[in-house]
Amino acid sequence: MCGFCKPPQSLEASKGCADCKSNFCNECFKLYHPWGTPRAQHEHILPTNNFRPKVLMCTEHEQERLQWYCRDCQRLLCPLCKLRRVHHGHKVLPMAQAYQALKVSQIHLCSDLDTIQSQITQLEAAIKQMEVNCHLSSFVKSVSSKREDALSAQVSERRGLLEHNGLMAYTQELLKETDAPCFVQAARVTHSRLVKAIEHLQCFSLSADPSFGHFHLDTSKEVKLIHSLEFIQVIDTQKTLAYDQLFLCWRLPQDSAPAWHFSVEYQRSPNAATAWLRLDEVRGTTAVVNRLQMDSVYVLRVRGCNKAGFGEYSEEVYLHTPPAPVLSFSLDSRWGLHADRLALGRGQTYARSVPGLSLLQVADRTLTSCHLTSDLLVADLAVTQGRHYWACSVEPSSYLVKVGVGQEAKLQEWFHLPQDMSSPRCDPDSGHDSGAEDGQDSPPYCFLTIGMGKILLPQGHGPTQMHSHSNMPHPHPHTAPLPPRLGVCLDCDKGLVTFYDAHSLRILWEGHMDCSAPVCPAFCFIGGGALQLQDLVANRSLEEPSPRRVTIQTRATNLSK
Repeated sequence: MCGFCKPPQSLEASKGCADCKSNFCNECFKLYHPWGTPRAQHEHILPTNNFRPKVLMCTEHEQERLQWYCRDCQRLLCPLCKLRRVHHGHKVLPMAQAYQALKVSQIHLCSDLDTIQSQITQLEAAIKQMEVNCHLSSFVKSVSSKREDALSAQVSERRGLLEHNGLMAYTQELLKETDAPCFVQAARVTHSRLVKAIEHLQCFSLSADPSFGHFHLDTSKEVKLIHSLEFIQVIDTQKTLAYDQLFLCWRLPQDSAPAWHFSVEYQRSPNAATAWLRLDEVRGTTAVVNRLQMDSVYVLRVRGCNKAGFGEYSEEVYLHTPPAPVLSFSLDSRWGLHADRLALGRGQTYARSVPGLSLLQVADRTLTSCHLTSDLLVADLAVTQGRHYWACSVEPSSYLVKVGVGQEAKLQEWFHLPQDMSSPRCDPDSGHDSGAEDGQDSPPYCFLTIGMGKILLPQGHGPTQMHSHSNMPHPHPHTAPLPPRLGVCLDCDKGLVTFYDAHSLRILWEGHMDCSAPVCPAFCFIGGGALQLQDLVANRSLEEPSPRRVTIQTRATNLSK
């Protein structure tokens, strides 16, 4: 309320005067601060009950500010007080230096709150440990009661420092003061009291030993069993993958205890509410998980077991399943295979292109340029509907390899053209000279170009921009590093081909194509190069017989039908 209104008509204060140290209503403020007088220059603030001086002044020299601090007398000094003989030989600090030293000291002292709390925690843990140890015999119980009383007394003493001593709380509030003279004026009183209050915390020790060290217990058998459990599996991320099934591979660290068998647990993520599924008594260091959902993330972990029981779980590994069912096929060698330039590996899932003698002879006869030959390989099956996914790895040193899909009829037609033709469009009888293919909404093929460890990724979203056989320059192409495995997803119903980084299933590029006729995976080699089709996990598991292995039938037969 206003301190100058006459009762009983006192009004609520609306202003405060920092110089008068009083609160006023509007009328009284105007009355006691008339315009044109020195009082009109007073600083008005919001109403308050805490008027503190703007600047600390010396009590003996009213016109001098307190700018120094005497550590011996613990007093604040003005420049005139500093010159007195009574302070001769004392350690006098500038106010800023004294402020910094006292503040650091106060902060250090307040940090002992954590020390008190940690000592309380240590004492409570000691009491619990003693309660556990006292179950050994009735004699130990009688001895532990005295020790427990001593420790409890220490706990009460420490809690008293936290709950009943206001010095810490006052110091924490004091640290909020930003004005150096005001802080030094207040901190010089509490500093010595705080030091004495918490001096004994520095030499803390338990008043009773909770360990019962004079008792001896033979635990040699238990220790031996515990050591035999110290094996933690390390997941081999280079061999672990998700394809038609999940293939998990792990190993035991060096000097690890042997395991009799393993337990593999897996769960669809991030659905944490789903219970973990388990494969028990897995022999060896590999496991296969089937019956998976497409385009999902699974988390897997492993733990071993021997005569001592189960050990700890390994680190969790996350695997992303393909976006569509895996298409199983081999490379077709029935027609158009040039043995002097292309070689197929065992199982016809590996192909290598080597420029043969004919190319060297052509290069020897020319002085200006040499036409590169292109060799095409297609899959031994074609599809007409549904979504299908497959993966392959291209050797990084390959000169130029095209990976994709195309209509089987068109690919066979182009494949039987003379090999020195740079493009099927150049043949007047191929049906592509009049731009008929450009008039279609989607071309009958979609390829991704790979060369020298890089992938060509054009800016557009149409395959005609990316892989047109014409000699027109591509609009703003850019490259990306070649991943270890390249995935291809074909959606026949939408006419969409998507290329992935098969390890992370990150989309690299996608384009459209005409799927009105049967289409099949295709690969084109220009110069030297090699590629390997991704083997099915089911085929790999057949090579490693295990009583718990489950293989699935490939979908090649159904798709052919």
